Amino acid sequence: MVGGLVLSQAQSHQIATPRTAAPAPGPVLEKRPREQAAPCGKPAAAAVSARSVDEVRTAHARHIKLGLNRSPRHARPLLAACALSGWPGGMELAASIFDSLHEPEAFDYNTLMRGHVISGGPAAALLLYVDMLEAGVAPDSYTFPFVLKACAQLAALQQGRQLQAHVVKLGFQHDDHVQNSLISLYGKCGEPAAARLAFDGTEAGGRTAASWSALLAAYTRAGMWSECLASFGAMAREEGRRPDESSMVSALSACAHLGAHDAGRSIHCALLRNAAGLNAIMGTALVDMYAKCGRIDKAAAVFGAMGDDRNAWAYSSMVSGLAMHGDGREALRVFDAMLREGHAPDAAVYVGVLNACSRAGLLDDGLRCFDRMRLEHKVTPNAQHYGCMVDMLARAGRLDEARALIGSMPPTGQPTDTAWRSLLNACRIHGDLDLAERALQELRRLGAANAGDYVIVAGMHARDKDWDAAAALRTEAADAGLAQCPGFSAVEVRGEVHRFVSQDMAHPRRHDIYEMLHQMEWQLRFDGYEPDTSELALDAGEEEKRRVVAAHSQKLAMAFGLLSTPEGAPVRIVTNLRMSKECHAYSARISEIFGREIVVRDRNRFHRFRSGACTCRDYW
Repeated sequence: MVGGLVLSQAQSHQIATPRTAAPAPGPVLEKRPREQAAPCGKPAAAAVSARSVDEVRTAHARHIKLGLNRSPRHARPLLAACALSGWPGGMELAASIFDSLHEPEAFDYNTLMRGHVISGGPAAALLLYVDMLEAGVAPDSYTFPFVLKACAQLAALQQGRQLQAHVVKLGFQHDDHVQNSLISLYGKCGEPAAARLAFDGTEAGGRTAASWSALLAAYTRAGMWSECLASFGAMAREEGRRPDESSMVSALSACAHLGAHDAGRSIHCALLRNAAGLNAIMGTALVDMYAKCGRIDKAAAVFGAMGDDRNAWAYSSMVSGLAMHGDGREALRVFDAMLREGHAPDAAVYVGVLNACSRAGLLDDGLRCFDRMRLEHKVTPNAQHYGCMVDMLARAGRLDEARALIGSMPPTGQPTDTAWRSLLNACRIHGDLDLAERALQELRRLGAANAGDYVIVAGMHARDKDWDAAAALRTEAADAGLAQCPGFSAVEVRGEVHRFVSQDMAHPRRHDIYEMLHQMEWQLRFDGYEPDTSELALDAGEEEKRRVVAAHSQKLAMAFGLLSTPEGAPVRIVTNLRMSKECHAYSARISEIFGREIVVRDRNRFHRFRSGACTCRDYW
């Protein structure tokens, strides 16, 4: 612990080898801390006039010759020019200028700290803050946004908490920029509750668009999509603030994960009203949102309207969206257009391409793309790529080749849960119990088996009426402490997302929902439909099995959607489960009987049911 601030060995080491901050995992904007005003006009002008490190060196040498190099007033413009310009070698010269100063002030420390943060040396910024305290220089309100951002880059939660104590001790807890930096810090450290506390600590009248943006980004990073969307609504309703682009990107990401199409469309309309044009980040976020909300046609329209603003991220989002919708041919066409426009493909876009081929059954195209990725574009396959290839081969019934591919993976891509789990899913489709047992055994060996893996194999035993084996696997999973994530299905009605679980009785309109469900069952039976209970791993009579499948979460969401949306309007459902054969057949028949389009996003892809048929063509 130095000067009351603890730095880990790894963080201290980064001073000698400054790192470049990794790009964010998604298109998220960030408001920069406010600029410091120069102490007077002349130094600022001098800082701007320098155009290279060599010019600064010349000016610095002149100052040394005149004995002015130790004067902060004269050295300050040169220090700012080197630290903030991003010139190669600029930070080294800035540190040299700073070291020569006689009694540097908070302004000088702040400038150098900001330079370290900008240049990717956050640990150096933290140590400089410690030096500042030990030199007896009092931090000001401009100090903390920089040093807190350094903590955020390092994910240094412990140091960030200590700095918050310094903020309170020095009386800066009501400064908007300091509070925004605290919210951002806790969000990037995976502490959304602490980010919310920091946000609530900001006086209501002092909350800016940047405050809300930092909170929404914290929720997005933590995967708290409902909280993100609710806070976005509160931002507009309760405080009447116009959201900035960063807030809208976070909200669009939440809409994409929740399948909240109506809310996403409202944000798009707000963007069109308030923005002169959509930049690449906003366009990509809209493409992703519409694709994940089941409107691949709207995603394609936004993508087409981006024109020259389309970058590799936009192409990757469009290819992945088409893959989710099972349109492999169109995904390959978009990928070819990306290459023609000169964008270099990376590992992420190839995951989308291979997924598109797998879900559309384009085996030959997938094999060609895999070779092209390795040989032409020199992209080293990772676990996701191998998982896609195993899935592609196994879905096509070539289980032995899929198993051989796992065995041939190079040391850099050791067989992982991704490849073995893809093989396990295909074994369930093709009914190969022996290979499924082998896949589960490998997942156990890797320490990667989850409750869902045990459920798949238990279900296969149950299909063969081997109840003892099915029960033994479920007991083994329970004894290992593997809890299965509860299955749910959600449907959006008038901008509000309603979530259901199997046998759900918690919804305020439960009586209407079950009455609608009864009518749907009656219509299906009149039409000659018989439910398929073969995938239900339950040792019970047929009537009990029918009762269980009748109130599946997806069917409850469908009933509520049919009940609550205008006649002829599509019903959009999002579920965290893989579509079962029974639910697939059920949804297809309901779409025909009720004359409604039903769109279901399951754990892997989209199913769009129209007039009794699904766009997946029963290949999923």
